[in-house]
This record gives sequence, structure tokens and C-alpha cells, in this order.
Amino acid sequence: MKKMGFGMMRLPLTDKNDLKSVDLKQINEMVDKYMQAGFNYFDTAYPYHDGASEVALRKAVVERYPRDSFVIADKLPLFLITENEQLEPIFQEQLERCGVEYFDYYLLHNVSAFSEAGFVGVNSFEFALEKKKEGKIKHLGFSTHANAEYIENIIKEHPELEFIQLQINYLDWENDAIESKKCYEVARKYDLPILIMEPLKGGFLVNIPEEAEKLMKEYNDEEPVTWALKYVSSLDGVFMVLNGVSNIEQMEQNIQIMDNLEEITDEEIEIISKVVGIINSQITVPCTKCNYCLSSCPKNINIPKLFDWYNNEKIENNEEFTAVGNAYRNYSKIENNSIASDCIACGLCVKECPQHIDIPEVMKDVKKTFEKPLYGFTKE
Repeated sequence: MKKMGFGMMRLPLTDKNDLKSVDLKQINEMVDKYMQAGFNYFDTAYPYHDGASEVALRKAVVERYPRDSFVIADKLPLFLITENEQLEPIFQEQLERCGVEYFDYYLLHNVSAFSEAGFVGVNSFEFALEKKKEGKIKHLGFSTHANAEYIENIIKEHPELEFIQLQINYLDWENDAIESKKCYEVARKYDLPILIMEPLKGGFLVNIPEEAEKLMKEYNDEEPVTWALKYVSSLDGVFMVLNGVSNIEQMEQNIQIMDNLEEITDEEIEIISKVVGIINSQITVPCTKCNYCLSSCPKNINIPKLFDWYNNEKIENNEEFTAVGNAYRNYSKIENNSIASDCIACGLCVKECPQHIDIPEVMKDVKKTFEKPLYGFTKE
């Protein structure tokens, strides 16, 4: 099996304000390119695109290719579960959405303190193991955004788990909140094969600061995305790297990169260390655009979108009129679009953020940054 997985979390849309409006025509093209290049691992989940991701997988893959030519990974949404009676209906709905009789890989989704209501007092692990015995699951594992200590306790309690999905990228490797390196070391300690998610940190490592990119280009002229994928692919014990591609161009680029990757060198690791220092000196909020926060916001604020604009504005470090600021203003004028000043600081989003971002606190500075007279906002 080739090492690049097709992550179906950030699919192209026909309406950028509607997560369910997946662009099936473009997805079909992406799938075809991916399969023709010899890759075949598709990763989806119950909440991705409000359920449209699993359906898109069925239409673009299951209904167009022989079942033995591809591999599907899906996940049990622990954070939506509070009682045993939910388990069977959700699992059956996933099989139907995907149009399959079994999942090649099935994961308990984001096993962490955040999702404990879905597996402490609820038999989620036992349920999944039973489905494996029935042949509905071929390989059982879990994904997690927890810290290393928590992960080790889960592995000890559940020796039936066969693999683990971790957030690993060079920016999070030494991050005290994410603990990518420590989590990786725990997985290796227990000899669990590793699936890597967020190798590009939600696309953030594609467009890094100019000073950082210059260091890379001066060394070997490779693009930042190549460095990021080379870094994670070179780690021992990694059997799959999930790339959440959003258009045909990204798919073509990733195929080209992953088909020609070489092992990372010690010199390149030293350069990456310097790049991390540059990025950390400029990054403001480490949002990966996972969208987990969206369903919890009572004001329907598109938090990842606002944070993306905010990061770009801060990197530019420009007090004058900017294109990003103008885009924010235009966005605010569209009916039903909520902005930073609509935040009521309820904190519900914080509980769902895998990156441990104090979202309401950051929203205060988003408001300060964009909602000013320069962009036509009047003071309250």
C-alpha cells in the first residue's frame, strides 16, 4: 500500500458557505488521479462536511471502483455519543452512507478527555470490537488529540487496538500543548502502526513566512509542502500519511511529491528547526481548520475562516488597508454571516478545539484587528 491517504475532511465545495455542497465532479477527478497513481486509502468520518463526506466517498469511490481496489477508514464519533443505544444506528448509517458492508480500518474518533462521555459509561470500545468479530471491521484503532500520558493509559486499557492516528508535523513536534513527539514515542513504545493526520497543519505549512521559505529554497529549491511531507514520511512506524486535499491541483502536487520522496537528511532537519523558530515568532493562532468548533457555536461564527484571515493579517504586520481586511469587511456585509464581535464568549468551542486554543480570547483581538474605522466599522 502506498503511503499517502486521501483525507476527505476538506473537500472542494460548490458553495463555500455550505459544507455539504461538495463538488462531486471535481472529487471524481481527484479520486481518479489518486487511484491511477497507485494510491487507494480513503479516510472519512461521520461529521466531516456534516455527513456529506461519507456520501461523497460512496459516490466517487465505492460506486465507481471494485471493492477490493480501495481501502476505507471511517470513525465512530465519540463526541456525539452519550448512550449505548446510539452505537448501532450510527454504525449502520455509516455503512449505508459509504455503501459498503465492512470498513477496512475503523477508529474510535478523538479518544480524549473531550470525548469521554462517548466511552466512559458507554460501551464504545466493546461495540467496535464486536463489529470486528462480525467482520464489519477489519482493523480497529483510534485517533486522538490527547497528550502522551492519556494516550498511554488508553493503550494499556485497550490492548485490542491495532493502530493509532496522531497529529504530527514538524511545527507541532516539540509543541508543549500538542506533544507530537511524546505521543509518537508512546505509539512506538507499544509498537502501534501510526497514521499521521495534519502533516501540513491544515495547510498552514504550505504558505509559511517568506524568510522561512527562503531557507528551504536556498538549500534544495523544494517547496515547503515537500519538506513537510518528507519530514513525517521519514518517521519510523508510519504506515500512512493523510493529506486533506481540497482541489485537483493539490492532489496532483501531492501525488508528484509522495511518488518521489526521499528520506530526510540531518541537514534538512536542522533547517526545519530554524524554520520552526521563524514560524513560531510570527504565528498568532495555531488553528488547523478541523471545523470541530463550528457545531458548538450558538452564534454560528465560522471560527476557522476568521482565524485564517487573522493569521494572514498578523503575518503581514501591516497597519494600513489590506486585502484581508477588506475581505473581512465584505464578509460581514453578507446576510447571516457572523463575525468576531458576535462572539458571546460562552466557551463551548474551547472544549471542542484539539489545538487547545482559547477561542473567545482570540476573538477579542480578531475584532480589534479588523473591526475598525479603516474598514468602515464604527466604534460602539
